[in-house]
Parts: sequence; structure tokens; C-alpha cells
Amino acid sequence: MAQQAYVTETADGGSGPERRRDRLRRLLGRQLDGWRGDRRIWRRGLVLAALAVLVALVMLLHAQIPNAVGNLGSLTETFLPWLGVFVPVLLVLGLLRRSATALIAVVLPAAVWLNLFGGLLSDKSGTGGDLTVATHNVNADNADPSGTAREVAASGADVVALEELTASAVPVYEKALASTYRYHAVEGTVGLWSKYPLTGVKSVDIKLGWTRAMRAAVAAPDGRVAFYVAHLPSVRVKMEAGFTARQRDKSADALGEAIADEKLPRKILLGDLNGTMNDRALNAVTSQMRSTQGAAGSGFGFSWPASFPMARIDQIMVQGVEPVSSWTLPETGSDHLPVAARVSLATSS
Repeated sequence: MAQQAYVTETADGGSGPERRRDRLRRLLGRQLDGWRGDRRIWRRGLVLAALAVLVALVMLLHAQIPNAVGNLGSLTETFLPWLGVFVPVLLVLGLLRRSATALIAVVLPAAVWLNLFGGLLSDKSGTGGDLTVATHNVNADNADPSGTAREVAASGADVVALEELTASAVPVYEKALASTYRYHAVEGTVGLWSKYPLTGVKSVDIKLGWTRAMRAAVAAPDGRVAFYVAHLPSVRVKMEAGFTARQRDKSADALGEAIADEKLPRKILLGDLNGTMNDRALNAVTSQMRSTQGAAGSGFGFSWPASFPMARIDQIMVQGVEPVSSWTLPETGSDHLPVAARVSLATSS
């Protein structure tokens, strides 16, 4: 026997969903009627409107914020995407204040944020590619280096860079990765593990007095690729000097010079740069290389701190190769998340 569909009728003769919609319409109607009769909606919320304009200007003119005082410009650029949090907050406050001026002003930071970061909200990852690479700051205090190595190897990466290696932990990583990666080289506190032969291995001087960067050519099936691994100095916050990054900036300039002097046309940089793509201090590097996350990722790909990622300071950057996809890997025993990418070499000569 066919069952007859029915709708439960309410006391006023309408269905449940219809009644809820009617209530919402009546509520909005009352609110709009109240706004129409209130001439103060343009005079209220001027402070909120001013804050909205200020947030928009900070995002729009971030490159003009000076670094002379506590490296404030670089600090702002490191966490620039998070300024977007102010948009919904100001929107809600504007509604509560019933301020038309504030609500209109909120459009400014919303538009600027979408212009700067809207492209990162879409998934640009593709399929295919010739080479999968990964990088991970493993943390010198990692209590489980063997487990961390296994998790990174499980990503399927053909080439893996590790930073913040200690002399005592290097043999552990070498043993854990030996079955997956036949070739490897370690220079100072950074290392490169590869399924393909390495040639031209050397340290790269980034003006620190000890080795935290290296270069090697990987003999990939589609030709040689120059790989750079770097761990730039940490940015410090000091009570007397604020946000300081002078040594990091000096090292970034030296790294940029080394990459610019590279003879191979295909280059991949893996490492912890202690800065984001927005940070002007990394211009010597970012001006000549592309971020795989920005070109072929989904979302911001924040990598630090691992417990609640707020910034992408671990980077995979390329020149002369085409990014296909980019992603972060699961948390390990480090305070950083590993990041990985797949690239195509066939489009480059």
C-alpha cells in the first residue's frame, strides 16, 4: 500500500519550517523598521568605523610600516592574514550598535583582505607531477626522532630536507631513513635525503659563523635540479628592543645571493625561513622564487606552532619548475609541521 506523505500542521495552519521563516521575517522586519526610524544610525559607531578604516590601511600599506622600531613592519607582515579576524568582529559590533556608518566602513577591510588573501581560499592543487619533496624542522629537542623520520618518509616524498639536526640525532635519522632514501648528505644542522643521486654537495654561507644551509644537485629522472636547504635564524622578541630579526634578515640576503648565483635553471628551496612570504625581509629570496603553497595549495598552509599553527614559516619555494600541489603533513614530535609539495619538471628546459 502506498504511503501518503503529510506535513504536520501547526495551530496557525502552517508547517514548522514555514512558521520559523515567518518569525525570522517578522524579526528582521521589526529591526529594519527600527533602523529606518532611527536617525542616529549614521552618528553612532564612529569609533568602530575608524577602527575598520585603520585595519584596512594597515593591510593595504603594510609595506610602509617601518622596521626601525622593533621590526614592527616584519611583525605585522608575519601575521598579516590574521588581521582578517577583525572583519567579523567589527561587523557584529556594528550590528549591535545599529550603526550604518560602521557597517559600511567594514566593507573596506573585507575588500582589502579578500584582495590580498582571497586567492588562498580556493583549492589550486592539481594532479600529476614528477617529483614530491618535503621539508621539516625536526626540533633539536625532539624526543622521538626515529618516529618523526618514519612519519616524514611515509609522505612518499622523493626528496626530504630536515633542519635543526643535532649531532647526536643525525645517526638516528640516518638509520630510520636508510631503507627509503639511498642517498643523503648532512651539512651542519641541515640535511637532504633523496631517492636519486646527489652531486655538488656543499655548505652555503649565510653569515652565521656555523652551517645552517646547504646546496646539492639531485639527479632526478627528468634532469638535474638544484636543491637548497636552509634554516634561517629565529626571530626574537626582546623587552628592550621589541621584535628583532636583524640576523635573520642578513642571512636571508646571503641565501638569496647564493640562489641567484646558481647555474642550474631548476631550483627548489626547502627549509625553515622563520618568516612568511609577506615578510619584506625575505625579499632577496621571495623576489626570485615562487611559493608552492600560494601557487598550488589549498588554504594558508600554516606550519608553526604545530599545536595551533598561526604562520607558514616553513617554506617550499621553486624557480624553473611548476608547482602541482602543496600541503602540510600530520604533526610529529616537533613544534613545526612538515610541509610537502609535488612539482612538474617537464615544463622546464
